[in-house]
Amino acid sequence: MKKKSLYLFQFIRGNILILLLTVLFFISCQKGIGPAPNSSDNTERSKTLQMEKPNIMVNAGGSIQAAIDAANPGDIIQIQPAVYKEAVHVNKAGLKLVGLTHGNAGVIIDNPGNEDNGITVQAGGSGFELYNVTVQNFNDNGVFLTHADNFVLSHVTAIKCGEYGLFPVFCNGGKIDHCAATGHTDTGIYIGQSTNITATFNETFANVNGLEIENCSHVSASNNQSYNNVDGMLIVLLPGLIVTTSSEITISHNHVYNNNHVNFSVPGGGLENFVPSGCGILVVGPDNVTVENNTVQQNNFLGIAVVSTTVLGALAGLPPSAFAGIEPNPDGTEVSDNVVNSNGTVQPALPFPASDLLWDGSGINNCWSDNKYKKAFPQQLPACN
Repeated sequence: MKKKSLYLFQFIRGNILILLLTVLFFISCQKGIGPAPNSSDNTERSKTLQMEKPNIMVNAGGSIQAAIDAANPGDIIQIQPAVYKEAVHVNKAGLKLVGLTHGNAGVIIDNPGNEDNGITVQAGGSGFELYNVTVQNFNDNGVFLTHADNFVLSHVTAIKCGEYGLFPVFCNGGKIDHCAATGHTDTGIYIGQSTNITATFNETFANVNGLEIENCSHVSASNNQSYNNVDGMLIVLLPGLIVTTSSEITISHNHVYNNNHVNFSVPGGGLENFVPSGCGILVVGPDNVTVENNTVQQNNFLGIAVVSTTVLGALAGLPPSAFAGIEPNPDGTEVSDNVVNSNGTVQPALPFPASDLLWDGSGINNCWSDNKYKKAFPQQLPACN
């Protein structure tokens, strides 16, 4: 998907989604957006940080990076509304960047020329918090965090930042809430090889993948909206990466609808090149995934699909050795209490039918109960006890 040194075997990834295509697994999932238990909401904290006396204030015409360079770990940096033409790098613990608003004016961080990332947070930046900021027009990523544990991204908007809008990878502990991402050639909000992350009340639209959770464990995505993407939500375990397992993921109370955008990924990339239009929620390989109380509607190809990474590999003609490092079957998936309708109205040239619900038969202890749908493949899905 991305040409980063963080990711290995991108050729494999690309072929895997070719499999995905061939396997017909993309889903469209939209369910009533009710309150989700244990949801992460930093709105009040954002308001508090705006009212507190900052350690450093960045005025219009100033430099956010200069403020970061001058700050001590744990400082609060408030930023006055303006357009800041710079890329920002953080490698100090516990910094809090807080955008201020005056009427309709806010903080915009815009690409000054040919910068890859809008905001880069590295391992030294654990405990980083970012509020009320728009990041736009960067080449690769809007906000890129690597090995930055216990981060907060709240009320952050990423617009047309290359491949990824918000991109935490190798992080343990993090909250993404009330954020928005649009116009990305891979994924709007991407969580990779991370643990203990929550994503709540976010909006992803007009990306290739709206929200993706890849090779992660203990991740919860709830009360999000994902629409007008190529694919709404992708939960996947892929080979060739440093983290080789994925489990304990909850996808709940999300509204996933009308993900029928033409695939506009950059040719010669990875998995994103092969994502078929019209998919809602796709679970490919992880274990113990719970998909509940979502509304998934009006995705032309698939609503909610559960499949094995191995099947995708076989369909793509990849050798078995390519998948030797992972256990690729989705075990312990529970799909329950979802409203999944008006999906599967367009049948692509693939061997499986367009459906509201789909399972390839792989894995053990997978079950479906109390979903509202019209079309399923197979017609009889195992019920939950």
